[in-house]
Amino acid sequence: MSHDLRPSPRYKPVSLFITCIADMIYPQTGVSVVEILERLGVEVRFPMAQTCCGQPAFNSGFRDESREVAKQFLTAFAGAQVIVCPSGSCASMVRDYYPELFKDDPEWRDRANWAANITWEFTEFLVDGLGVSDLGGKVEPTKVAFHDACHGLRMLNLYDQARALVGAVDGVTLTELKGCDQCCGFGGTFAVKMPEISSAMLADKVKAIASSEADVILTGDASCMTQINGGLSRAGDKHHVQHVADFLAGALHGQAQPEEK
Repeated sequence: MSHDLRPSPRYKPVSLFITCIADMIYPQTGVSVVEILERLGVEVRFPMAQTCCGQPAFNSGFRDESREVAKQFLTAFAGAQVIVCPSGSCASMVRDYYPELFKDDPEWRDRANWAANITWEFTEFLVDGLGVSDLGGKVEPTKVAFHDACHGLRMLNLYDQARALVGAVDGVTLTELKGCDQCCGFGGTFAVKMPEISSAMLADKVKAIASSEADVILTGDASCMTQINGGLSRAGDKHHVQHVADFLAGALHGQAQPEEK
């Protein structure tokens, strides 16, 4: 869907879609998102009935089961004016695949299209939606590189947004990670179904990070963060991948980056 055809999200309350992995493993990332949004004067709401977006079942070919989970999502967010998600993967599920999932279901098709139209990934919402690319903030001199998660990069065209926000932080020097756009091998159920290929892809990513001059690697997807940090830990590498929202929130407090090596 063209960005130009989407309704402006400005001056509207945001309903936060936190995602499964963030909810279970990285709740602080949700806190970081809320802190940044509220700092910008955005009212944040949290629909308590939200669960999974249905992506794991969808990617595994279980369309009927995915639709049931998606219906719960659409019901939970029925009152939303803007939906913001700190994950390009989950945001693209709602944006790109909900309309497809319900294309033959007149009762739910309109609701799916409505949700797709108002859903934004976090950095996209700030830069493209609100027109904010400088949050301020300060860190100790830090070289930062990015791992561009697959769904965000290829489905939502996320690339410049996070770099603009982080590059505006005092003390940050942006550097490019070799193969920043290469998949880390997680791919949701892909890592379970094809572990050998997944592990080989992860090894390539870990090798690229090990040879990078960056102090910290940032990404916009918690799933990639989990996959890559696991590989780095097993390899004994001291680099660490952090969610972009957590880095930005830390910079607002003037917290020293990077984490100790």
